[in-house]
Amino acid sequence: MTEPDLTLAEVEAIAREAHATQTDKAGRPYAEHLAAVAEGVRVRGGSDAQTAAAWLHDAIEDDALSPEWLADAALPPEVKDMVLALTKRPGEELSSYTARILGTPGALLVKEADLAHNADPARLAVLDAATRTRLAAKYAQVRGLLGLTGTASPGDRKDSANHGTH
Repeated sequence: MTEPDLTLAEVEAIAREAHATQTDKAGRPYAEHLAAVAEGVRVRGGSDAQTAAAWLHDAIEDDALSPEWLADAALPPEVKDMVLALTKRPGEELSSYTARILGTPGALLVKEADLAHNADPARLAVLDAATRTRLAAKYAQVRGLLGLTGTASPGDRKDSANHGTH
């Protein structure tokens, strides 16, 4: 018998526990970033699958959870696909990373929410000038590679992200 998929509350609890000892570049609990990305997905009209992927989007990249955990987790395949697409691999070129996101239904909206929180001026303001400048340029480059430089509404991006038309 197949076990039921994890609920969003269970995914959130797993992500919070997995990242419990981690902090962001500003020294804040990493779970605050995950919560902000999940909320960013929600306000952009994302699905439950996209919200689950938002909670888990950095888990493998940050070694908070293993790829084996993800493979065995009671999650829909689309959540696993998005998490894997959003996981930057060591030494990977940005063009390959962004192409994988664009080719994975639903992943673009999650990455858009992630970049929006990462580039939040209030978040960047607490960093030293050199780090702030470097990260702002990096986030702008990724947004450009993902085609997130236009003025399409979040709903338009949700539709194109879900259908992999980029």
